[in-house]
Amino acid sequence: MKVFGISGSPRLQGTHFAVNYALEYLKEKGVEVRYFSVSRKTINFCIHCDYCVKKKEGCIYKDDMEEVYENLIWADGVIIGTPVYQGNVSGQLKTLMDRCRAILAKNPKVLKDKIGMGIAIGGDRNGGQEIALRTIHDFYIINEMIPVGGGSFGANLGATFWSKDKGKKGIEEDEEGLRVLRKTLNRFYEVLKNR
Repeated sequence: MKVFGISGSPRLQGTHFAVNYALEYLKEKGVEVRYFSVSRKTINFCIHCDYCVKKKEGCIYKDDMEEVYENLIWADGVIIGTPVYQGNVSGQLKTLMDRCRAILAKNPKVLKDKIGMGIAIGGDRNGGQEIALRTIHDFYIINEMIPVGGGSFGANLGATFWSKDKGKKGIEEDEEGLRVLRKTLNRFYEVLKNR
């Protein structure tokens, strides 16, 4: 089983820590993992030029998205983490998602039936974490992936954290967030194993 983790944060703080915590948790179960952070990466905006649709050779831009494309194709499962910006995913993550049109234009079924889960981190307790998770799940559904939440009683849509704007320290101190992350990871692993 191969899992690709993506941090949609421009900082190497809470989201970086949470996604890597998830990957380490799965690694202990024998899963092969890879990681990508948008931090300090060049990811140009999709400009809807239709190069990818017309040429079927990928994106017109040759930037750090090449690594994302390669790993999305490689993976059986994907974990996307995001900080909450203005009640939703970060702009960097939204740009990454938009740019995935290029690999779908080349092969519309390239992500079909891969398993996906989300992690959302807000500085406020109710800062938009569930909305951000829904955006991540929408990305999975649009690309024919299978989104997984953690189930009833605490992890319905996936893992949510309240960082209290303390970055990595806030995530480490959020015991409920870590419990919900493990609950979601257990469900994710179970679905991945049985796919």
